[in-house]
This record gives sequence, structure tokens and C-alpha cells, in this order.
Amino acid sequence: MGRDILARQGLSRLLGTELVALTPGHCELALTLDDRLTQHDGFAHGGVLSYLADLALTYAGGTAMQVPVLTSEMKINYVRPGVGNRLIARADAVAVSRSQAVCRCDVFAVKDGAEKLVAMAQGTIAKLAEAPAKA
Repeated sequence: MGRDILARQGLSRLLGTELVALTPGHCELALTLDDRLTQHDGFAHGGVLSYLADLALTYAGGTAMQVPVLTSEMKINYVRPGVGNRLIARADAVAVSRSQAVCRCDVFAVKDGAEKLVAMAQGTIAKLAEAPAKA
């Protein structure tokens, strides 16, 4: 199910996002970091880090709640420049109710096999009131 959802997301296909692990309340995503995804100094672009965190948070919250969900809010702290050849996002649901889940995510840059924390995010994942209309 997780890979099917990922495959239906145009941005995720474009970026080559990989679903590494998915269990109820936990998600790990990864993507290859190359110069198409960096800013002018060669660091991982903040928008890419935010995208990856948002997606991991939503997977963690959705699998914890077992219902269709959307991100209702998210905050991210960039703690160091993302330098390396791979990004990994690990998210966990921390507080879960019937209508929402508050989740946390750490994003790491991998260089020469070593992971360095580059961003931390927290988000509220909300249950969809009804199925969204397809475009």
C-alpha cells in the first residue's frame, strides 16, 4: 500500500523517493541527493528537506491512524547544511487520536556512509473528513 501511494505521487516519482520502511506509526524514506536538488552553495535545498519530512510525517500519522490523512501543519528546523549523496527521513507518530496524529521526523544527509542530522520536523496529521475529489 505504501509503495502504491508513493508511485501515484508525481513529485515523489520525479525526485525518485524510496520507501525504505513502513510500519504502523513509523516511516523511513530516502532519496538520492544530486545537484538537481541542491541550492546555490551545493547544500540540499530546504524545499527538498521539507518535502521529505512532510511525506514521512504523513506516512507515520496515516499508518498510526489507519485512515486517509493529510498534513494539517508542519514546522521544520534546519540544523546544518545537507551535504552528501543521500537523504533519509525517519518519522514516528508520537500522539495519536481518532482525528489526528502528532508526529516527529529527523532528516539526515549521508556522506561516505555516515549520517548527519540536517533537519528536524514536527507535524499534525489530520484525518480526511471525506474522500478528496480526483482532478
